[in-house]
Amino acid sequence: MRRRRLPHAALAALLVLGGLSAAGAVPAAAAGSTTGSADTAAPPASAGLVTAMQRDLGLTREQAEARIADERAATALAPKVRRTAGEAYAGSWFDSAKGRLTVALTPDAPADTRRAVRAAGAEVRTAAHTARQLDAVKARVDRLSAPPGVSGWHVDPVAGTVVVDIVRADRSDNDVRRFVSRAREAGPVTVRTVSAAPRTFAAGTVGGDPYYTGNVRCSIGFSVYGGFVTAGHCGGPGAGVSGWDGSYIGTFRGSSFPDNDYAWVSVGSGWWTVPVVLGWGTVPDQLVRGSAVAPVGSSVCRSGSTSHWHCGTVLATNETVNYSQGAVHQLTKTSVCAEPGDSGGSFITGDQAQGVTSGGWGNCSSGGETWFQPVNEILGRYGLTLHTYTG
Repeated sequence: MRRRRLPHAALAALLVLGGLSAAGAVPAAAAGSTTGSADTAAPPASAGLVTAMQRDLGLTREQAEARIADERAATALAPKVRRTAGEAYAGSWFDSAKGRLTVALTPDAPADTRRAVRAAGAEVRTAAHTARQLDAVKARVDRLSAPPGVSGWHVDPVAGTVVVDIVRADRSDNDVRRFVSRAREAGPVTVRTVSAAPRTFAAGTVGGDPYYTGNVRCSIGFSVYGGFVTAGHCGGPGAGVSGWDGSYIGTFRGSSFPDNDYAWVSVGSGWWTVPVVLGWGTVPDQLVRGSAVAPVGSSVCRSGSTSHWHCGTVLATNETVNYSQGAVHQLTKTSVCAEPGDSGGSFITGDQAQGVTSGGWGNCSSGGETWFQPVNEILGRYGLTLHTYTG
């Protein structure tokens, strides 16, 4: 389904009223990245976002709206309580049942620290290992060479361990067993089986949106001043990009895959950037106001050129995913489905950009899991500034 382009008059009005600018108005390599913040007084989410959350998370309208407000508050609170916890910090996540941020602290956390975290508005749990210790365990696992039957691994703050995912059909494979044994030597590790191995979501050329490089179709992630960010596996540096209508957009200026899965494309030739995530005619377009990181447990929605809008929750952060092309690090895992052609597309929580679609397993008929590359990492890597709506 092709997205409908706004009439030129409507776009011009949007540019004037929103204070937006053409892609070439500000250099792509603007100093620093704009991460934005989760403002608890921000306007309510669009009706389309609420509708998508109702459909994919099984919520009523009132529940979806309440969850968005709770998640906005938890996102703002997370970095503050992490600083308060100090060396006792053992991870945090959003508890959707309670509508609050939960913070894990080690048993030796001072009583004053526990009281301060609770007073800030978070639940407190006790955990055996600090977040720094678990990150160190994951870093040791990252140095191992993983066979194809190992799907990926990440720190799970709720379980307080590093979780290694293995493909169910390969759990008896000798190489998989050897990897798991070596991973357990690194520290606290839990093994989980998954249904299928991850794959990227690029696709061969078909009629539709939103951009093409060679015979590959992918999806735009988020506008930055001078272009847009997307997935690295969609194209290498210097590759030309054409839009949904076949006209030339620009060029891949930076790209990394595997190890990372991010890229940015410069935009010109009459194309310009706007701070929105497309609704594909089924939900209204969503404005982007920042890129504050949503905690584990938060809802997140994805827009892509194949399967359009779908929502789910953030399952894990800083996960290493073992694609057939090689391992990719620091991805965020979600319960959102995706399909070929969705690669590079937008992940957003409320009005806060989260990342660009990397890959996953399953589809939007049977379900599955999908990973995204965090947008703030891409902005920092290339010195880009996220194009946000400030009206």
